[in-house]
Amino acid sequence: MKNILVTGCAGFIGWKVSEILLDMERNVIGVDNINPYYDPRLKRWRLKTLLERPNFRFYKMDISNYAKLRTLFSDNKIDAVINLAARAGVRASVEDPWVYLDTNIKGTLNLLECMKEFKVKKFVLASTSSIYGLEEMPFKESLKTDTPLAPYSATKKGAEVLSYAYHYLYKLDITILRYFTVYGPAGRPDMSIFRFIRNIEAGEAIPVFGDGNQSRDFTYIDDIADGTIKALKPVGYEIINLGSDNPVRLNTVIRLIEKSLGKKAKRKRLPRHPADIKATWAHIKKARRLLGWTPRTTIEEGIKKTVAWFRENRNLMNRLNWQA
Repeated sequence: MKNILVTGCAGFIGWKVSEILLDMERNVIGVDNINPYYDPRLKRWRLKTLLERPNFRFYKMDISNYAKLRTLFSDNKIDAVINLAARAGVRASVEDPWVYLDTNIKGTLNLLECMKEFKVKKFVLASTSSIYGLEEMPFKESLKTDTPLAPYSATKKGAEVLSYAYHYLYKLDITILRYFTVYGPAGRPDMSIFRFIRNIEAGEAIPVFGDGNQSRDFTYIDDIADGTIKALKPVGYEIINLGSDNPVRLNTVIRLIEKSLGKKAKRKRLPRHPADIKATWAHIKKARRLLGWTPRTTIEEGIKKTVAWFRENRNLMNRLNWQA
């Protein structure tokens, strides 16, 4: 597969996936609407690093616009689609569910329709660990996922089942990846790790929802990107978890950040949001078996690398709007 369409290419995961594909001498057709869910200056920084590469072509557009998306497919030879364009964020989806419907469901439908028309057979769809809700851990792909706790996970479930319908009807080869809490250099500033690093270094209180004993299966960005690219292999139709298989308490993450920064955190305790689940834990035997994938970066290594990147890019990070 030489020509890969990557949607959400200026987003955190899309940027890293595009970067690695370019290193592999693939041609990347990147799509992003540079929306203001968080400060677009970080998205433009990521995009600038891609635009410097000769085999990268960028289209600023929204995948919810079917006419523009169809023109893109018409104008480019595309061998596979990696759909990383999504509205993310559990709490934000409770406040404005409409935009999640447009991007996560309608956008996915538009891509599937274009793939059907232009005979593009391989589709990789980014989904989320949030889809498991309150199911028993570790989360296996075979678990029931029809009780989402927020519009974000509900719309991701909608995208998954639409994808299955197009696999069944039109024989598209589809891999759905359920990501578990992704972090790392140039990460999303609305996510806990980046916000904690910024606030601790600035001497400001970090927001901690609940008692900090909630745990997440934090997974380093390079491992996630590696698994995403491995998912381009033909599988028919499969749902696969990508996680570290190592849940870590938020309080432990805070201590690791304190150690890397050499500063103690001030905490601002906030009530736990009802849409936030207490813990996540990925069962990843399927990823190992089908993709030959395994996570390689420990939480200790990942936090060190993330803090180092933050410090190297302090000028950029200080210019960002960090409002929630």
